[in-house]
Amino acid sequence: MKRFSFNLQKVLELRNYREQEAKVELGRAVGVLTAIENRIKETAVVRHNAARERFADPAEMPAWDNYIIRLDQETERLTQEAAQAALAVEEKRVLYLEASRELKVMEKLREKREKAYRKEMFAAETAEADDRWRERDAF
Repeated sequence: MKRFSFNLQKVLELRNYREQEAKVELGRAVGVLTAIENRIKETAVVRHNAARERFADPAEMPAWDNYIIRLDQETERLTQEAAQAALAVEEKRVLYLEASRELKVMEKLREKREKAYRKEMFAAETAEADDRWRERDAF
């Protein structure tokens, strides 16, 4: 029995490659978003500590106020970056889902064709075996 050969194997491999690339890009985008979110949390902790230290020395209060204002601005900037990164993650997720869907279609097609091939081969082998039995019985 000859082996099954899928004539669209190269297309299947290409779609598999595209899906893997989309998965990597999605992972990178999620990593960027996570890093920004971590920086926002760190800035919040630093701001909280600065707000407590502000009252330690009345002479340094204006400096602490300026530092807290800068931290608030940094948090605002990071929040905007996080929103942009979230949009990028969503774009990459859509691309990944599309690539994954295309790959699944090709895999289903390959499975369907392989099943049909095996069915044909089984029918051919059965017919060949029946012919041998008929020839044997004819003698």
